[in-house]
Amino acid sequence: MGSIRVYKGMPPLTEEEIAELERNKPKSDDEIDFSDIPRMTKEELSKFRPWRLRQQEKLNKKAS
Repeated sequence: MGSIRVYKGMPPLTEEEIAELERNKPKSDDEIDFSDIPRMTKEELSKFRPWRLRQQEKLNKKAS
């Protein structure tokens, strides 16, 4: 994870581009601050359904 691919004919990266890649490199979960995200209630979590089930319901409504 986090490797840079260079393709034939691709111009070399500038120092600015390299610095930006370093700033935006993936972080581990321990480094990410999730404190600003509100906790979900059990009621909210109970309403979640997998994407494919929601899509199937959508298709069923259109067919009706």
